[in-house]
Amino acid sequence: MEVREMGDTGVLLPEVGIGTWKFSGGVEPIQRAISLGATHVDTAEMYGTEDVVGQALKGRRDQVFLATKVSGSHLRYDEVMSAADGSLARLGVDHIDMYIVHWPNSRVPIAETMSAMEDLVEQGKVRYIGVSNFSVRELKEAQGAMTKHRIVSNQVLYNLRERRIERDLIPYCKETGVTVVAYTPLDSGALSDKPLIRGRQGVRALESVAGEVGKTKAQVALNWCLSRENVITIPKANRVEHVEENCGASGWMLSSEQVRILDEAFG
Repeated sequence: MEVREMGDTGVLLPEVGIGTWKFSGGVEPIQRAISLGATHVDTAEMYGTEDVVGQALKGRRDQVFLATKVSGSHLRYDEVMSAADGSLARLGVDHIDMYIVHWPNSRVPIAETMSAMEDLVEQGKVRYIGVSNFSVRELKEAQGAMTKHRIVSNQVLYNLRERRIERDLIPYCKETGVTVVAYTPLDSGALSDKPLIRGRQGVRALESVAGEVGKTKAQVALNWCLSRENVITIPKANRVEHVEENCGASGWMLSSEQVRILDEAFG
């Protein structure tokens, strides 16, 4: 598994991790991911999967970069602190590697939220702070509220079909040392083994490129995400064989021409 530095922290994260939104696979897929080097495991308080992630990590905690999220409806100072303690308990760990604001909430001052996040770092409960679903404007506001630490990642929707972040968010994150973590990189399975009904030009291009490189559609779709600098992925996989397939997206790269073909076909 190839790795990329998270911002300028010196921490190396796998190009392909494992996400657990709508996850129902039990401990085996997570444990297989870890054994294959997909050691970035992502969950959230609202997913209802922290318990199973905690079970999967037993005896493996030191091998994993563990990320979880505080709900966007729990962003008052006391709520953040309480949510973090709840996540730590459900996960059965003594610290979270990256604690993430799941989505922005305009009803709560961002300075109040980020003060709590920074205090969690000071207390040793959290190592790094991230955000999710933040626009450039919202990210700038959050960054401006930081006094002791910094935001190192922004977890956002990104795949061949959802590319709105390319215009401004990806460049801004690269400029400011914020790693882009692409969630739903397989478009909820539509870019893997599920029949693609819409976007026939994209389907043909994806299948053609997959044939050229001798990879599956899912592997090509994930590798396309990785063709962007400063981007890593966290696909969900309920089955061990899908974990193995996803991990096979790392360690090679599409050619610039193949990337261009996919860009145009899905643009």
